[in-house]
Amino acid sequence: MNKPKMALEKGVPSSSRVLMLLGQLERMNGEAMLSESEVSRQITSKILHLIQTQEKTRKELTTKGSGGMEVILATLENARDLQTILNILCILNELLSVGGGRRIGVCVSKGGTAVLLQLLISSSKETPPNEELMLNVHSLLAKIGPKDRKFGVKARLTGALNVTVNLLKQNVHNNKLLLPCLQVLRVYSANSVNAVSLGKNGVVELMFKVIGPYSKKNTSLMKVALDTLGALLKSKMNARRAVERAQVATLLSIYQDWHRNDTRHRHTLIRKSILGCLKNVTNSKLGRKAFIEADGMRILYNTSTCLPVRTLDSLVSTSSLIMRKCFPKNRLPLPTIKSVYLHALPHVPAGGPVAQLYNQPPGVDDVVDESDDNEDMELETENDTENEEDDKDKAENDDFETDIAKLRPRQGQTRPFDELRVYERFFLELSEDFQEFDLTDSKAGVGVTPAPPLPKPPKPILVPSGQAPPKPPQEAAPKPPRGETGEPLELESIGLKCAPEKLLQGESLRPVPPAQPLQGGGTATPRGLEPLEPLEPLELELSSSLSRLGLEGGGGVEDGGGEQGVLEVPDTAALLPLHDPELYIQVAKSTRSVPSYTEVAYPDYCGHLAPGSPEPILERVYGVQRTKIFQDIERLIHPGDILDKVVYDLDLQSCPVIDDGESLKFNSQFESGNLRKAVQVRKYEYDLILNSDINSNHYHQWFYFEVSSMRVGTPYRFNIINCEKANSQFNYGMQVLMYSVQEAISGRPQWGRTGQDICYYKNHFSRSSIAAGGQKGKSYYTMTFTVTFQYKEDVCYFAYHYPYTFSTLKMHLQKLQEKCADGVYLREDVLCETLGGNPCPLLTITAMPDSANTTHINQLRSRPVVFLTGRVHPGETNASWVMKGTLEFLTGSSPLAQSLRACFLFKVIPMLNPDGVINGNHRCSLSGEDLNRQWQHPIPDLHPTIYHAKGLLQYLNAIQRAPLVFCDYHGHSRKKNVFMYGCSVKETVWQTNINAPSCELHEDLGYRTLPKLLSQLAPAFSMSSCSFVVERSKEATARVVVWRELGVQRSYTMESTLCGCDQGKYKGLQIGTRELEEMGAQLCVALLRLHRLTSPLELHTHSHTHTHMLEVENELIETQRCSVTTSPTTYVLAEDEPVLEEVDYSAESDTDHDLQDPAEPLSDSELNDKDPLS
Repeated sequence: MNKPKMALEKGVPSSSRVLMLLGQLERMNGEAMLSESEVSRQITSKILHLIQTQEKTRKELTTKGSGGMEVILATLENARDLQTILNILCILNELLSVGGGRRIGVCVSKGGTAVLLQLLISSSKETPPNEELMLNVHSLLAKIGPKDRKFGVKARLTGALNVTVNLLKQNVHNNKLLLPCLQVLRVYSANSVNAVSLGKNGVVELMFKVIGPYSKKNTSLMKVALDTLGALLKSKMNARRAVERAQVATLLSIYQDWHRNDTRHRHTLIRKSILGCLKNVTNSKLGRKAFIEADGMRILYNTSTCLPVRTLDSLVSTSSLIMRKCFPKNRLPLPTIKSVYLHALPHVPAGGPVAQLYNQPPGVDDVVDESDDNEDMELETENDTENEEDDKDKAENDDFETDIAKLRPRQGQTRPFDELRVYERFFLELSEDFQEFDLTDSKAGVGVTPAPPLPKPPKPILVPSGQAPPKPPQEAAPKPPRGETGEPLELESIGLKCAPEKLLQGESLRPVPPAQPLQGGGTATPRGLEPLEPLEPLELELSSSLSRLGLEGGGGVEDGGGEQGVLEVPDTAALLPLHDPELYIQVAKSTRSVPSYTEVAYPDYCGHLAPGSPEPILERVYGVQRTKIFQDIERLIHPGDILDKVVYDLDLQSCPVIDDGESLKFNSQFESGNLRKAVQVRKYEYDLILNSDINSNHYHQWFYFEVSSMRVGTPYRFNIINCEKANSQFNYGMQVLMYSVQEAISGRPQWGRTGQDICYYKNHFSRSSIAAGGQKGKSYYTMTFTVTFQYKEDVCYFAYHYPYTFSTLKMHLQKLQEKCADGVYLREDVLCETLGGNPCPLLTITAMPDSANTTHINQLRSRPVVFLTGRVHPGETNASWVMKGTLEFLTGSSPLAQSLRACFLFKVIPMLNPDGVINGNHRCSLSGEDLNRQWQHPIPDLHPTIYHAKGLLQYLNAIQRAPLVFCDYHGHSRKKNVFMYGCSVKETVWQTNINAPSCELHEDLGYRTLPKLLSQLAPAFSMSSCSFVVERSKEATARVVVWRELGVQRSYTMESTLCGCDQGKYKGLQIGTRELEEMGAQLCVALLRLHRLTSPLELHTHSHTHTHMLEVENELIETQRCSVTTSPTTYVLAEDEPVLEEVDYSAESDTDHDLQDPAEPLSDSELNDKDPLS
């Protein structure tokens, strides 16, 4: 160590005694230290006395630039006199005992670690070593070790590790020396290599000699020993050594003893340390097996359920974590996790997901426990405990595109123009001369001019498989509805009758009991179509047959009176102008499904009337998740209490029907329905399993099913046990949707938020790494909720979000054509036919020309194009409700709508994935693929809607009419509010470490204008949640492909929350269909303002446009400055898999970016009056 030089810092008096003494020590270092040991003893003794009696002396020694620490360490390094060494060690102990980590950091930076370790090595060579010296050295090492990142490596390389271990073995019963040795050993063990080395030297067994049953003595020693043992057991080798010596049972016994005797909870830290040892030892498969064999589940369950005190949450949470980890992994109670239904494809790409799925060997779903030491990392980071916000994701996002060449939009014609000419048929308005239209008639432009669909793909063939051939599609469909007799019922025979008078009077209706089948061969009255009679006020009963309407089946002959069956429905025509039950039945007949559905769900038939106001976000009940987890653990501890009765199963040819009055009845065999299996586990608790997307073995999130035969006033718990995402808004106040048929018939046909004790957590069901696509330990998650039904014999429907079926879309489009405003040019074409044989509608909306003269027709043809798409992911039903709001606005009669139609030509594909919507998929089409990942290279016969939608855009680009705006409507499952994703080279570069010249980052900031306008107009929209980065994993999405390949600067994905809002007018409220439709309308208003900002006339005549763009630039720069501290997720959110939001369980963010609520939404006329650009 270099000889230090004392420096007298300005402000420190030169007459200070301690500085004079340090100066003397400095001069003695070296040869003089050996010859003048008595003098050094006296000097160090005086310094120690001053430090012990004067606080200012300590400050003088550790003041920056004083050099006091260097002199002391140099003296310690050169000293050979024992008393001098002890004095210096005492000086260091005094200095480092106070002052926090700063003084320790100074000591480490001056080389204190190396000096002390060298002293430890040299002192250990004496026989026997001085106990006081060893005590002081280890005390100091225990203090500075945690502050030195390389402490473990230094200790191992110098040999200090073995010195401490040998000293520990020789002083097991010497508590005075044992404690500091254990403290240092705890720091040593933090290094994984050291932990393995210590385990080989028998330190694990030594720790079990130190720890023991409950005792009021030496609790500090017990705590340090347990912490050391916990650090050692992080090593897989040490954990195996402990298991082989049956020490898991020892730990459980010790924990029980401390739990039993620590009645006043004064030693919870010791109990937590014991649990820490158990948590580490059970990271391995052998450890979990030993834990189960030692009855660890029952022990921890019994010791946790009796801890109601909130201050003991750390014990309960750790116990819960251990039990969940050790709960044996099981496969789902299904014959296979592949979808129940199979749809044969025209061809199967060799490397595609369908080929991989059906080439998997039999039994691939089996779960094999192959976990290792790192498995617990995921368990520790998931949302297991209450009152903890999700950890901030501070890691750099490696998904950002860093190649400038790839970031730059590159326009190129990927298909020959002669091939693109086929799309001319969808742009009749660009060639129409309107001579045949009577433009003096305001309704002249209303109607449908369907174009013939594009060529249909080749007829399907069966999917090749490496195993037994799958069943043909017609065999995969389930049988007709259970319990129905007679010939199929013709849809035309359904009669509808409304009773507005009764509804206004609040009188309920009930069906007459259906006629029973005649033994002589007669038939019964059709189910659900019986005449209705008034219901007594106290007898609110409803036959479950009313819940579904047959598309074909369950019919019979007319009754004796010769009258057809009549179904009473509420008269809501005035409130639901786009809904018509009779029309819905008619359009549903032409909807083709893989299971060949024969039923219609009552909510889709009767319609949904939005509630008057949004419902509040549910406040999370403290401890609800832990309670649910413990109830799941009870299944393993008390298996005799579990019924395990299957009450619904699509895998069976005929789903079981149990009429014992003790079980609920389930059904999901209707359009968009999804429920595969229901198992009654307790009297009022059911495990529910969702069906995979067709031709897939995953994507479980969307659900839509029917429940009947319930008891009034009884809480029922429902557990959906095969969810896949790691977190959900169900943990942040979102509730499920329920539709009551009783309430609908009483005049309240609406979906409402419901459910209590809602939470979302990892369960013990899993699948093999092969079935999980190579992801080892792929676990499922449980979404649980409790519902208490209000009506006797009601029929209720549950859904993930507000359902919106393909038949609903067809009905709405037909009603829009009938009701659209005057002067609207509305044309509906069939873009193509889907794999399932369903049409994909394409809408053209604009304003009719004022006349047939050339000027007016050219004005129509020159209008900028706005291209809107939606519902590429079937489970994101909120996208369809936003689209509904957009379409209603575009075809409406408001002045703003008229202006908007005169400004733009709208091309709208409201549903890109009709097949997925119809068949109850969550994310995929019938090809088993996410269509929003196929935009780069869509295959026409596997992804027809994407192929032809892209073809439309390519055609527009080829004729120099690329859209001004492209927007794809989506829903987001993990974030609140409505927001947009866009594309920007500059903002992507700013989030990476790319060194790019400023000239390469030049781009027009117009992509931010539309989101900014929306943040000013729409109360649900959040600008702070928007992101404009381009990620590698999203390069095949619509947003990125349209931006990159077609050069559309304003290419967006608009994400709508499935939960609610945490800012603005709707803060703390769950989103409903009214708010979603409002969002669709507000997008139209924003587009109108965008036109006024970007039109050539405005750009030339209004200087404020340039000012506006400067404001956007300034806002962008300011946002970038603030993003690091206030919005870490603003620019790193993935489009479909975002980081977890930073909100507490009440879903009220403490770091809102918008300090003021947006203005109240205005009417069309008010917006027109207040628009400064009008």
